[in-house]
Amino acid sequence: MASLKVIQGTTPGKKFDLAGPRSILGRSPDCEVILDVAAVSRRHAVVTQEGDQFFIEDLGSRNGTFVNGQRVLDRCPLRDGDQVLICDMLMGFQHHAFSSAGKVHLGANSPMGLVGPGPESSSLLGPIGDPRSQDSGGPETDEQSETGMSTIMTTLDVGGGTSSNWQLSAKPEAQLMAIIEIANNLAKVLGFDEILPKLLDSLFKIFVQADRGFVIMQPKPEAPLVPVASKARRVNEETDMQISRTIVQQAVESKQAILSADAASDERFNMAQSIADFQIRSLICAPMLDSEGNPLGVIQIDTRDQRSRFTDQDLRVLVCVANQAAIALDNAKMHEEAIKQRALQRDLELARKMQQALLPEASPTVPGYHFFDFYESAQQVGGDYYDYVMLPDDRFAVVVGDVAGKGVSAAILMAKLSSDVRFWLARESDSAKALDQINAAFSRHAWEDRFVTMVVAVVDPRSSTLTLVNAGHMPPLLRTAIGKVLEIGGEEAGLPLGVIDDYNYESYQRDLEPGDLVTIFTDGFSEAMNARGELFGLERLAELAGTTEVPTTELGPFILSDVRKFVGDYPQSDDMCLVCFGRE
Repeated sequence: MASLKVIQGTTPGKKFDLAGPRSILGRSPDCEVILDVAAVSRRHAVVTQEGDQFFIEDLGSRNGTFVNGQRVLDRCPLRDGDQVLICDMLMGFQHHAFSSAGKVHLGANSPMGLVGPGPESSSLLGPIGDPRSQDSGGPETDEQSETGMSTIMTTLDVGGGTSSNWQLSAKPEAQLMAIIEIANNLAKVLGFDEILPKLLDSLFKIFVQADRGFVIMQPKPEAPLVPVASKARRVNEETDMQISRTIVQQAVESKQAILSADAASDERFNMAQSIADFQIRSLICAPMLDSEGNPLGVIQIDTRDQRSRFTDQDLRVLVCVANQAAIALDNAKMHEEAIKQRALQRDLELARKMQQALLPEASPTVPGYHFFDFYESAQQVGGDYYDYVMLPDDRFAVVVGDVAGKGVSAAILMAKLSSDVRFWLARESDSAKALDQINAAFSRHAWEDRFVTMVVAVVDPRSSTLTLVNAGHMPPLLRTAIGKVLEIGGEEAGLPLGVIDDYNYESYQRDLEPGDLVTIFTDGFSEAMNARGELFGLERLAELAGTTEVPTTELGPFILSDVRKFVGDYPQSDDMCLVCFGRE
């Protein structure tokens, strides 16, 4: 039976059984796995079973589904021990499938590194004295398992024979207590630096013959392996400890645990000078692999006493510890990523508030005119923009813009542009010439192929005239008092801002009659999409704008309501901005 167990979230320890061939995860009470968290989508993800294999797939959720820290973009296989993150819910996938032959796997998916029932699994590497171990003359290897995980087999060099005066590792009960201590310490890991020395302390309790211990890791991809923690039995040796890169590199490249009874004479290390210099006699070395099977580093324990050789049982213990350490390291990385994500969310929330502060707090109060505006970004911040600018001689300007792209970069560009718009509209009485200057100022910065579409509509209430300048934007819709809808200023429309720095714009002018209403919108409205992949479209928008059953003062909310009804629960793909103004 497969299941998901909550590790972090509102109900830690809660277990969800995945009984059927298809289990929907989500907030809806109709789901097989109900996650009662507001950020979870109603139908967030689905787990399917095909034979003994399980797969998880995101169902177009707003916040995504993650497996072992990686976002699920397509159907993703699930293995025992994988961690599934949905919003703030971290769950462990459990599916205990056993193979017919005993094997040792290194990887975060197998917490103790042991797989396989029956008598064969109890002899993981072959018993001491097994002819296979003595006569092979080289490393024993096993083929890759069907699950694709790295199969770890070890070599046991017992060419020098056994000796009754060898010093053994700690007693089994002492080993068990030390392993429990390691497990408890690793379970609390949030930062790896403070736990690694404790890990080595516990290993020295298990391996009483150990002289030195190392945890060697890769700080970042493509960087060399370096010791991040070390311990020596003799205090005076702790200040000058070096590692043999020959051993470490072989463990990392082969993804195999290594046991050597006499490293100085082991053919696998080609008589490395470093091993001779360090006087290493017996060693055990186990790689730590992440959930994808990539090496994170190795744990190495060695001794200089030829009477204190390590055994295959010692290596099995170290493999278990390396697997536990790899899981803890993966968890620590996920925790760090979660902290960074929360910090990013805080920054984005602050940016959202700053952008909201740039938008008008309220519509202007102009006798004889009414206004409606709506703004919603697809992400926390967006590139759509609108503004009301009060001008000399009781005139006012309505500005709507749309930066190519969305997100933080688009929002930054729009914040810069908004100040230029206000400056040039106040300074230049001719709105077309004002847009010339706005375009020139914007183009000087060379925004890496970014451009902006914009409409500037200036109204003089005294003469009831409308002057419109269009920089590559969709023509506004004018509804007359009798319900006729016109696209205005389309023929005079120029290029978007940022295309040509010395472009000269033309203006369109007409009288505003009583009952006339102007609707300006961004493509987030005309290209709004529903779950069937259908676009709302310009024709439908024009039809709504011409509805005579709705008063002009209510037309803006009417359009917004109809678009939202069309889209439904489908995620918004673009920023949306709508501004309506008209003469009463």
